[in-house]
Amino acid sequence: MKVLYITDQMYLHGGGERVLTNKANYFIDNGIAEVYIVTSEQKGNAPCYPIKSEVIFEDLAINYNRAISYFYPYNFIKIPKHFFRLNRIINKIKPDVIVTLSAQFDYYFLPFIHKKIPKIKEFHSSRHYASLSRKRNRSVLRRLMYRFNDYIESKYDRLAILTNDEQQYFKSQNTVVIPNSYTNYPKNKSDLTSKIAVSAGRIAPVKQFDKLIVAWWHIAQTHPDWRLEIYGKGEEQDVKLLQKMIDDFNIGNQVKLCGETNDLESKMLNSSLYVMSSKTECFPMVLLEAMTCGLPIVSFDCPHGPGNIITDDGVLVEMDNEKKLAEAVVSIINNTKDHKEKGNRSRENVKRYSLEKICNQWSELFVRLMNS
Repeated sequence: MKVLYITDQMYLHGGGERVLTNKANYFIDNGIAEVYIVTSEQKGNAPCYPIKSEVIFEDLAINYNRAISYFYPYNFIKIPKHFFRLNRIINKIKPDVIVTLSAQFDYYFLPFIHKKIPKIKEFHSSRHYASLSRKRNRSVLRRLMYRFNDYIESKYDRLAILTNDEQQYFKSQNTVVIPNSYTNYPKNKSDLTSKIAVSAGRIAPVKQFDKLIVAWWHIAQTHPDWRLEIYGKGEEQDVKLLQKMIDDFNIGNQVKLCGETNDLESKMLNSSLYVMSSKTECFPMVLLEAMTCGLPIVSFDCPHGPGNIITDDGVLVEMDNEKKLAEAVVSIINNTKDHKEKGNRSRENVKRYSLEKICNQWSELFVRLMNS
């Protein structure tokens, strides 16, 4: 079986890139499929995550300007090149299944080429806020665009989404729910004795690390010996803004921006708590990774995200309430017994998202579509 994945790039750290790398490696290691990854703007960079040499990469070198809309003239005129190059690659590979993670122009024309090949559109973000905007928008042009997108999605053989909650945002009946998996299940777990909490992700407004810093200022008033480590990189102005907040609050000894790391697992194993403050998430892999390390989770209850993962192994807090986030953290670190119990449950509960279980769901889907 040949599986062709389409995405924009594989050199920037992100959840989608990590998920795709994990699946590709598993399919190769277990002889399930030959894997091809077609990018539109790899720009000569190596993949950001270790990937099997048997995975075959093809780059279309379209190189859209992602700082502007895809519908701006500079990007729009690249459609023919994108179409013909992708079409030529598909003709060369002759895949049995095509899976696209792309939101570029190929998203629109892919269902209408090589119609005999099953095609799946894979989603890695929540549509909650987009759905609210859609309900409020009264623009005729926008409404036509929404309907056009609904039509395009109906032409895919399947729309792969991460949670049952997300199904309400899709008009077509071709959705299938397949969650993300964790990458690795460490032999050891955190002993939960260090006074370190961890958070990780892109340094971007959607992650709301500013609110997490405010929450940690509250925590530092009673627990100055506890430290928060934030891992990730982002735009320079976003990083500077967070550092200024840390300096203004005078909590430089309690909160540290640690930059990007290729070994987040070891950082988690050396910590005692994971905290998430995002505005929106769909199925954050970083929570699964924290759970495999035996960390309790404290998170904002952002729509359709952590609530699908966290059960009795953590605490969900009212959205955007920094003080309640701080109180939840303090409650856990003050109760040693509860802290350890949540950590143990965390490591046990996450097993339902093993790579083997999730990749078997994908493999079964591929076979069903090929046979139909």
